[in-house]
Amino acid sequence: MKASTTSHQSPVTGHALSDNVPDLGFRPVPDIFRLPPGMNFGPCSSVAVNSKGNILVFNRSAHALMEFTRKGKYLRSLAQGIFTLPHGLRVDADDNIWATDTGAHIVVKMDPKGRIRMVLGVKGNAGEWHQAGHLRCFNEPNDVAFGPAGEIYITQGHGKGESRVHKFDAGGNFIKTWGGEGAGPGQFNVPHSIVADAKGTLYIADRSNQRIQVFDGDGNYVRESKHPGTPCGLCLCRDQKHMMMAHGHAGLIMKLDLRGNLLAASGGQGKGPHRYGEAHFLALSRNEKEIYVADTLNWRVQKLVQK
Repeated sequence: MKASTTSHQSPVTGHALSDNVPDLGFRPVPDIFRLPPGMNFGPCSSVAVNSKGNILVFNRSAHALMEFTRKGKYLRSLAQGIFTLPHGLRVDADDNIWATDTGAHIVVKMDPKGRIRMVLGVKGNAGEWHQAGHLRCFNEPNDVAFGPAGEIYITQGHGKGESRVHKFDAGGNFIKTWGGEGAGPGQFNVPHSIVADAKGTLYIADRSNQRIQVFDGDGNYVRESKHPGTPCGLCLCRDQKHMMMAHGHAGLIMKLDLRGNLLAASGGQGKGPHRYGEAHFLALSRNEKEIYVADTLNWRVQKLVQK
């Protein structure tokens, strides 16, 4: 069934789901996170899982980046005082932590101990990346992905900045950029999330254009799939044949194949268990039996486990 096939619509977003979409097969585990006294989450923008199974929560509070065990025990806060408006969070194959900040216009790489190893962009300076002119600024970086040779792909543009994709080598050296504002193939309107498969194919949640666009590693347009509403966060599955999507204000968690066809879904809009104000980003545990969903409007991360 195509992701755009419809039989009824959500009154919140207009997203359509057929009545016969299979259930995702996960149930919520309520209130797993135990924070120290006096600490609270702000709006939770993103979440990631490292090789130990620990959960990293990126949120808009004084403790922007926190690490927990898989059972929710607080371990530490990282990079305090660095971030202005936390957005995307990823952990790479070496357990390095990558965080995008749409307010400070930077992308920060930390090693597994939380030490800062690379900063791309100029903190507080919004601009465009022109290597020859030595203008090395982002304008609202949203998310980051990694190619098979360590290439770094960063999407930018969250309403003010021009919507583009920037490509760097593993050392952070600029290679190229593509995109621009618009609704045509290869153009974007808030490229909110990006993932790369083992072949280097890129999948980009083009949120305000209500679609996922697919590119090769050099930025050549391949295809797209339509997803009415606000497709926000993408996470590639281990089998390299499927991906999970957090579907924004609809509060839906969806499983798709790589052509964008909808295979299963659950969740919904609201404040209760497995309901979301805005399902913003999501992460899978390494065995894919757990899903973590960051919710900006309900100020929480929910854990889902296989039924």
